[in-house]
Amino acid sequence: MTTVTSMKDVADKVMAGVRITPEDGLYLLNEAPLMELGNLAQEVRYRHNPDPVVTFVIDTNLNYTNICDAFCTFCAFFRIETDADSYTYTVEQVMEMVGQAAAKGVTTVLLQGGLNSKLPMEYYEELVRETKRQYPQVLPHYFSAPEIQKMSQVSEMPVSEVLRHLKEAGQETLPGGGSEILSDKVKRRLSRLWPKGRVQDWEDVHREAHRLDYRTTATMMYGHLEQPEDVIEHLERTRDLQDEALAGGHEGFTAFIPWSYKRGNTPLAKRVKEESGPNPYLRMIAISRIYLDNIQHIQASWFSEGKKTGEVALNFGGDDFGGTLFDENVMQEAGFYNRTSIVEIQAMIRDAGFTPAQRTTKYEILNVFD
Repeated sequence: MTTVTSMKDVADKVMAGVRITPEDGLYLLNEAPLMELGNLAQEVRYRHNPDPVVTFVIDTNLNYTNICDAFCTFCAFFRIETDADSYTYTVEQVMEMVGQAAAKGVTTVLLQGGLNSKLPMEYYEELVRETKRQYPQVLPHYFSAPEIQKMSQVSEMPVSEVLRHLKEAGQETLPGGGSEILSDKVKRRLSRLWPKGRVQDWEDVHREAHRLDYRTTATMMYGHLEQPEDVIEHLERTRDLQDEALAGGHEGFTAFIPWSYKRGNTPLAKRVKEESGPNPYLRMIAISRIYLDNIQHIQASWFSEGKKTGEVALNFGGDDFGGTLFDENVMQEAGFYNRTSIVEIQAMIRDAGFTPAQRTTKYEILNVFD
């Protein structure tokens, strides 16, 4: 095994178009000078996305139920059915929320919920079908991998068949939530109900979705119980899964989206005393851009990390600024509240030195704001 001794070793490899190794990734995560790392990531960003444009989507994040039987220690959102503030909305109630979002110009709704064993497969299909029927201008970016696994369990259908049913109802994309860190060593420590939520479960959903030509996102929640080796395992697994999709003639992941764990009101807070700050986030964005050489877009976040940190991250390899997120409840339950507007998101992108452009969930450009 070759030992990485300097930033130049990795930079020479990257500039020559050679894929970096897990050992290289550990050096970048643990030792590389942050500004040099950012400069290298920006070079790679322009290879994948040559124009000085940063994209965003007009979207919102809605929830259909907060009843969940996963009991994840990092989550402040979930409730059990007997809790006074538990809820499950009807399809009609969800459509009312989607309609309110559509009236604001939203083109994508990210819809997620708890893992509710009482909801039948038909409920999810109707959510997709009615969204497409009533609001054809809105793309239903619905259901994370754990929700798909729950549908499979309740319906007694394989994951591939669940995804096929949703596709027939009109679904085309899948969000990347539920990955946390793709290391079973870490997942075992995060879960009260291990072996629920294994790495293989998340990978199986996205692998099958790619085979059906869904476009999906890959995500990572860091800053809790993971070690540097676990972060690199996550990036390696993500890159391998995208290699597999591309080799099969599918486009696979549209983007990679890292964010840091928010500890407020979560059981895990007893074990994690501090949240990760801006510098680790900038490092994570830069390493993601360099490591994931087969994924076109890296999403920086004004939302999860704060607006100024998000702006800076656009100069550390990020080429996308996420969405407007008019509604969001999961992080809000953890005591984290952050909102923006279409005008402000354009201003932040310009302040970072780029031209803002509105996109779809599939990264098709709708409007460039010169």
